[in-house]
Amino acid sequence: MSNQMENLGIRLTTIASVLLLAFLAVSTAAQTTASTPAAPDATTQQPAPAASSSGSNGTSAAQEQKPADANAPADEAVTTIRTKTNEVNVVFTVTDKHGKRITDMKQGDFRVVDDNKAPEEIRSFHAETNLPLQVGLMIDASNSVRDRFKFEQESAIEFLNQTIHPPADQAFIVGFDVTPEVTQDFTGNTELLAHGVHELRPGGGTALYDALYFACRDKLLKTSKAVTVRRAIILLSDGEDNQSHVTREEAIDMAQRAEAIVYTISTNVSGTKGAGDKVLERIADATGGRAFFPFQIRDVANAFAEIQDELRSQYAISYKPADFKSDGHYRTIEIVANDRKNFRVRARRGYYAPAQ
Repeated sequence: MSNQMENLGIRLTTIASVLLLAFLAVSTAAQTTASTPAAPDATTQQPAPAASSSGSNGTSAAQEQKPADANAPADEAVTTIRTKTNEVNVVFTVTDKHGKRITDMKQGDFRVVDDNKAPEEIRSFHAETNLPLQVGLMIDASNSVRDRFKFEQESAIEFLNQTIHPPADQAFIVGFDVTPEVTQDFTGNTELLAHGVHELRPGGGTALYDALYFACRDKLLKTSKAVTVRRAIILLSDGEDNQSHVTREEAIDMAQRAEAIVYTISTNVSGTKGAGDKVLERIADATGGRAFFPFQIRDVANAFAEIQDELRSQYAISYKPADFKSDGHYRTIEIVANDRKNFRVRARRGYYAPAQ
């Protein structure tokens, strides 16, 4: 019995020893595992490199650290290059030797000379029948026209009713004696325009040149150039001037800068052309317009009707001048028909090159 108990004790001791050794082995393995860094899992996403401080091209920090190529050019700011298109636009009228308008001619029927040279390039040529109009109606309201003023008012209103087609066309009304007065600003409303004409009252001296200068500089030149339009001044006057501060030629220069065709209607009904009529001829001729001399008062309405027809039946040509310089100087224009014997061209005589 004692032997059995002894053997049982030995076995228990052996088992305890084995268990102790196993525990020690497991503990040692755990410590070894904790002290060794784990290998990265192949499926783990790595963080992307930080973007460069510029942030505009997505270059990584590692890429920024690469040595620069010594031969590579330095970064430069983007430069916007603007070029001017030197294009001249001219509206003109063609008549035969009897004064009848000719409306079926082609580009090859004309020759253009700009500043004594042929243009470098003709950009476009076409008959213009439906261009929007910007019309300034200028009526002499000085004492010298008092006796026929009312008839001129009514003729002017009829012209506006027949010519201005809103919303494309617009007109303004200026009366003048010693000073110009705008009685109706730009509008396509013919009722407002008629009211502006009726607002005119005759009286005082005559400052014709000042009024033309004002209408071109302060009205036509300040309108938007975004849309191609036909600019015209219709001037009713006897041509006499006794109050202006600018000269006749200065007024003509301003009309040319505004690219305005000036049509003049003389209010002189004496039956003979006077000094004022020669002034009106000079203004119309220099701007490509036409001077009318209705020696009978009832013929004023006929002059308005002819102007209306002409404004709707003209030619337009655009070209690039040769040897163009943006120096602000005056450049002459000459447009002639190849058949000069039978056809006459009326166009503005020149223009001012833009200054740099």
